[in-house]
Amino acid sequence: MKKIEIFDSTLRDGTQCEGISFSVSDKLSIAEALDRFGVDYIEAGNPYSNPKDAEFFEKAAKRRFTTAKLAAFGSTVRKDTEPADDEGLRALLAAGTKYTVVFGKAWDLHVDCILGTTLAENLAMISKTIEFLRRNGRTVFFDAEHFFDGYKAHPEYALDVVKTAEKAGASTIVLCDTNGGCFPDEISKTVKAVSKVIKTPLGIHCHNDTGCAAANTVAAVKAGACHVQGTFPGIGERCGNADLCTVIPDLQLKLGYNIVSPERLASLTKTALYISEVANIRLPANLPYVGRAAFAHKGGMHADGVAKEPRTYEHIDPALVGASRRLPVSEVSGRSSVLTRVQALDGSLTKDSSETRLITEKLKELEHAGFQFEAAEASFELLAMKELGKFTPHFEIDHYRIISSMDSIDGTTYTEKANAIVKVKVGDKYEITADEGEGPVNAIDKALRKALEVFYPELRKMHLSDFKVRVVTSNDSTAAITRVLIESTDGESTWTTMGASRDIINASVLALTDSLEYMLRNR
Repeated sequence: MKKIEIFDSTLRDGTQCEGISFSVSDKLSIAEALDRFGVDYIEAGNPYSNPKDAEFFEKAAKRRFTTAKLAAFGSTVRKDTEPADDEGLRALLAAGTKYTVVFGKAWDLHVDCILGTTLAENLAMISKTIEFLRRNGRTVFFDAEHFFDGYKAHPEYALDVVKTAEKAGASTIVLCDTNGGCFPDEISKTVKAVSKVIKTPLGIHCHNDTGCAAANTVAAVKAGACHVQGTFPGIGERCGNADLCTVIPDLQLKLGYNIVSPERLASLTKTALYISEVANIRLPANLPYVGRAAFAHKGGMHADGVAKEPRTYEHIDPALVGASRRLPVSEVSGRSSVLTRVQALDGSLTKDSSETRLITEKLKELEHAGFQFEAAEASFELLAMKELGKFTPHFEIDHYRIISSMDSIDGTTYTEKANAIVKVKVGDKYEITADEGEGPVNAIDKALRKALEVFYPELRKMHLSDFKVRVVTSNDSTAAITRVLIESTDGESTWTTMGASRDIINASVLALTDSLEYMLRNR
């Protein structure tokens, strides 16, 4: 199988995503996760652009990476400047990495409007930059920025750019769809055209502005590219970059390219979840391969089919990428869906068991009343245990009280304060605790967990990662049924619970209680 290099840019291009900001510690943690997964290169930042990246390279030099090689990123020399006098290039050398990435303009529009120089001078800047870095012992990846737009506008000049980079000694020439406006057929045609005029290995760097970044990357590889750039999980400037969570299994599982070992590929989902957690973003549920819904079968016919033969509704075995098959239960679920879930609790149950029928009827009854178990599998598992007589509560809430107030700061600006008091019973012991929070739900969450941590210290690992509120019966105005969904995590796994009530606080407490019970049951 042909080897394809994976060049991860999560720590550089990924940081240009709106809302993303990594600390040095975050970047080190992600770099180590990428190394464990097995990427070939990690583009870790621009040491000239900000002190944080310079500090990262200093600290990373003391870490041992077993698979990945770090690369520092920068631009070609400034016009009218010699490389030895260019601060950006000096910063690249100071980063201490053997591998460097420099980008240069491949579109004549940018040479004129952005650099404000001549086409010939731009070629000279590219050449002397690469030669300077090579003389200083660096292996150079050259990113031909805006190459595809440049090729469409002025193909002869775009080809001159890559020829110049090849002659100067670039080890890999990366063709960049920087504006993300191309389609796969354009990418394929252009990569083939370039491969006819240069012999240097070609790479591909795609943005996702037309939603085609992953498809464009695959098209480039099929056309001859052997070096793939992207991010986990597709974060980047504007609409993001090619998502390596999609590209890697596409290339390895569908097309047979050699990317990582099967054991490492099986850690793909875990790696994606970890990086998303560090980035403080939610992994989209419908993300191919690693999203929560990637192997979810909600419809009764689909669930029944996949239970009989997984290939009927799954394009790969989920285990190949470290994912799990899910059968969300809801009012449209049949007994087959419910059975698959409850057999994990009682293997003797069948589709025709009275318990299966009762749980299915209870599910439909509660969903009609405003509950929704499709997105709250942990709550469904607890419901099924109760119906099967297998549930023993770890605690009881004897009572709670919440006092919420809005205090004026200057007559027009108000701050919300909330205090909660909760009394819990564990066995024959009681614990009364109070806490305050930013709003009533935060206050009762903190007070409840503080009380329970006296009995169950492991709850300190748990925290809420998402909180959603939806009014179910909007026609009832302020007496409407409110549904609360809570996502919780212990740093290694996540689970979702739900509560529904005409009182939003009560709905929140129901969801919190289920979340705590679920962790204690599975600890």
